[in-house]
Amino acid sequence: MDAPLVLTATVEGGRLTDFDRRSLPVPWWSLTKTAIAAAALALVGDGRLALDEPLDARPYTLRQLLQHTAGVPEYGALAAYHEAVSRRDAPWSVEELLRRVVADRLLYVRRLIENEMGKRFDTALRRLVFEPLGVPEVTLAREPADLDGTAWGNQSRYHPGWVYHGLAVGTPAEAALFVDRLIAGQLLPAELLRAMLEVHPVGGPIVGRPWQSPGYGLGIMVDAASPRGRCMGHTGGGPGSVAASFHFADLRPTRTVAAFAPVEDLGMVERAVLKR
Repeated sequence: MDAPLVLTATVEGGRLTDFDRRSLPVPWWSLTKTAIAAAALALVGDGRLALDEPLDARPYTLRQLLQHTAGVPEYGALAAYHEAVSRRDAPWSVEELLRRVVADRLLYVRRLIENEMGKRFDTALRRLVFEPLGVPEVTLAREPADLDGTAWGNQSRYHPGWVYHGLAVGTPAEAALFVDRLIAGQLLPAELLRAMLEVHPVGGPIVGRPWQSPGYGLGIMVDAASPRGRCMGHTGGGPGSVAASFHFADLRPTRTVAAFAPVEDLGMVERAVLKR
């Protein structure tokens, strides 16, 4: 059996050094969470949102939502959700989603951003994050047809509306540049970038994956002891493909690598990132 195609891109010392110019856009899956967190923190930096005040009389803060410590259930844990996706049902309405899980942290953050910006979410992310970081062509998929032109197409007719917080789509080069420039401090004030990267430990080594000391910041995965030293970024996966983009701060020059593949093995793209 042929090995699956792995699309990669590398940024070294802030410069894009290795990428396939023919690469088509790919779904970013949970790497989108990092963009959402960056957008929310940009609004904190502007004084339009607060990081550590209770949200609308709720018993949690924006920091807790982004760090997954708010105790809020998420739809990804529901068997009924995965069954509905497999049947290719139309996505549940937001009201139905919230009825089933009480709330969802990143959907709530999405609504905060939309309400504060007074813009549709894709427009808000572009203005707050993608344009300032120099990757303005990154889009959000809203309908099955939005995935047709991606690297592996959308033969299963997956509906990106099932990703309630949003599904970013962009090239591997854009994914590498996004993470590299974000961590280099090209978007957030230093104190907010430090807050984003402050680690909340999530346990020991993960079976089948290369991380040794995994933790979670604000919308970003962190491993202080990866095979290549400190690394920060995100992995994600969905029907038919997986995604990863990580920055390695201890390498000289620093390096950020993005990898995408048409498989459902998260460890595969993480190992590919570590090998570059």
